[in-house]
Amino acid sequence: MTRSGGLLADALAHLKPLMDHERISEDARRRLSQPNRVVEVEIPLRMDDGSLRVYTGWRVLYDNTRGPGKGGIRFHPDVTVDEVEALSFWMAVKCAVVDLPFGGAKGGICVDPKQLSRLELERLSRGYIRALLDVIGPDRDIPAPDVNTNETIMGWMADEYRQAAGQHRRGVITGKPPGHGGSLGRTAATGRGALQVLNIWERRNGRGDDHPTVAVQGFGNAGFHFARLAHDAGYRVVAIADSRGAIYREEGLDPLPIWERKNKTKELAGEVYCEASVCSEVEVDHLTNDELLGLDVDILVLAALENAITERNVDSIRAKTVLEIANGPINNAADRALHERGVTVIPDVLANSGGVIVSHMEWVQNRMGDYWSELEIEQKLAARLGEQADLVFGRAVAEEESLRSAAYRQGIERIAIAMDGLGSERYFCGDTGP
Repeated sequence: MTRSGGLLADALAHLKPLMDHERISEDARRRLSQPNRVVEVEIPLRMDDGSLRVYTGWRVLYDNTRGPGKGGIRFHPDVTVDEVEALSFWMAVKCAVVDLPFGGAKGGICVDPKQLSRLELERLSRGYIRALLDVIGPDRDIPAPDVNTNETIMGWMADEYRQAAGQHRRGVITGKPPGHGGSLGRTAATGRGALQVLNIWERRNGRGDDHPTVAVQGFGNAGFHFARLAHDAGYRVVAIADSRGAIYREEGLDPLPIWERKNKTKELAGEVYCEASVCSEVEVDHLTNDELLGLDVDILVLAALENAITERNVDSIRAKTVLEIANGPINNAADRALHERGVTVIPDVLANSGGVIVSHMEWVQNRMGDYWSELEIEQKLAARLGEQADLVFGRAVAEEESLRSAAYRQGIERIAIAMDGLGSERYFCGDTGP
């Protein structure tokens, strides 16, 4: 590992013990220590008042050994190139963990999208695609939604690519609206997949029938759909947090009406993004995000942003199991501390893979020109995720290692096998036969 400092360096630190394993060649170690390609673009945006602003964006392809790059685009004022590189690395591992024919990529724009009008947001989205026409494509690098982007924004981006290319290439973007090549079941896929992984783990450990308590940090698309489905499945969701604060009710919360009330405010105000908060709920206890993280619950769900748990607050965590729906919500030092205390962490590269699995299905449907029903999508998601989760969990038990180590080993070994399939240093030095 040659990186030092930053989010990518912390992400790569998870790999160091695995990279020393004899099954990972020196070639693979070197190639996985840094991204293949980092593109930075400046995007001029004409504002509604006639003024001009310029925003910086990135697209990072970490590795494409197993297939074209795959990964979301986030709009956030704190986006940096280091963050996008780390996210692209996690995507490379994630796609390999669930055995998809994709590499890892990610994109982002450093912008506060909540300060933009709808027309400004559309112009910025289209500008991003124009700036990256030479590096994206259905066989090269395939973007998708991420933080503060959604199917409407993906639709604008796909349409901009269509206009520039002069032809429909629907597989260039996933997470599009239905009717524009989008797949049914994509919106709820990340939350649905995370619940499935959790259910498999709970059943393997003889739990799951006693209405376990759940606290959910992050009430965006993934967090909401997980909470809704978990509530319907019999989990007791006692706490929910968004960026403005958290709410708690010991007897449990019903996420659906909370979500509907929160988004009704957005519709009435004509907002692009929801400015309302779960904190407007009544007949609940109000908490800070840190207080929610420290609740004594069976399962803590991290569905917000990276580094939610670090050395600063890891000692306050009392949950028995932590489910990572966000990317990188626990840094390396905190992850080691939780493991030493016997806290089970279900890692992001497995737990949040439902979204990219259904994105792969959308890409396949776009290429064959035929589309599956939502039931078929859910069945295919359950089959793939169930098989791959069982492999990870079985490996963890057999090797007596953490779930994160087992998942990373599964992904990294698959990438390394693909890399070495074209020849490694040992092969070219004559140490092995053809």
